Amino acid sequence: MTVHSFQEHFDSLIDREISIEPKDWMPDDYRKTLIRQISQHAHSEIVGMLPEGNWITRAPSLRRKAVLLAKVQDEAGHGLYLYSAAETLGISRDEMYDQLHSGKAKYSSIFNYPTLTWADMGAIGWLVDGAAIMNQVPLCRASYGPYARAMVRVCKEESFHQRQGFEIMLTLAKGTEIQKKMAQDAFNRWWWPSLMMFGPPDAESPNTAQSVRWRIKRLTNDELRQKFVDVTVEQAKVLGLDMPDKDLKWNEERGHYDFGAIDWEEFKNVVKGNGPCNKQRLETRKQAWEEGKWVRDAAMAHAEKRNARKKEAAKAA
Repeated sequence: MTVHSFQEHFDSLIDREISIEPKDWMPDDYRKTLIRQISQHAHSEIVGMLPEGNWITRAPSLRRKAVLLAKVQDEAGHGLYLYSAAETLGISRDEMYDQLHSGKAKYSSIFNYPTLTWADMGAIGWLVDGAAIMNQVPLCRASYGPYARAMVRVCKEESFHQRQGFEIMLTLAKGTEIQKKMAQDAFNRWWWPSLMMFGPPDAESPNTAQSVRWRIKRLTNDELRQKFVDVTVEQAKVLGLDMPDKDLKWNEERGHYDFGAIDWEEFKNVVKGNGPCNKQRLETRKQAWEEGKWVRDAAMAHAEKRNARKKEAAKAA
């Protein structure tokens, strides 16, 4: 088969909604796009543990502590699923870690903001994980099989995370006046960064159109953002919290909420590494990698000894 016929076969699989698997032929740009997206997704799960891990020892009750600990453990698992999916594309895990630690690879900008109060744990669960679900559920039907299959479990667990966050916000919103103010303050601070999570506007997103054509993504950045706004406004009404957007209003003609202008300069600044916590997040990850070297070395030594024993047993047999 020629490159042209391979391309035709690939396009046919995409058009017929048949999954692309690791051993299938795929265009180089498709592979590169997947590596970039999946590794960035994995990095976001791992770095995303840090803002919440900061509150495990300060959770207001044993129940809250146990739930938050379970959530952070889930995020670690999500990162591992996604690194494994990316490895099927021919990139090594060490290479992905190197890209993260060197600053070459990006992760979600949302995790470069500080968690100032316990209410931030609720806002992250409700808004950040809510935005993640909105973005990730369509990925369960992504054209690349290993990515789509990994996302099924991730989305189930993210749904639990979103409910956990909403329950924290509801408890605070129905509590004392101080608690309600704390919930509102967290909502105010996390609302706009949550909208930025979906990425730049479609007109300024260089990858969206091709990713939709390849069915890696099913919806554009702006479509996902609009869905998130429409859903979250109604949830905020249940909580009794005010939307942090004076320009928000229902558009009867469109059947959607119109919302205010997003500060894309802030988004670009954070992505470039100049957010409130960029340096802290990256240094913490690098420190964890360096301090965990002895664990990796011990695991490799154990694996080598076990393999050597297996070979000796095979010879003796």
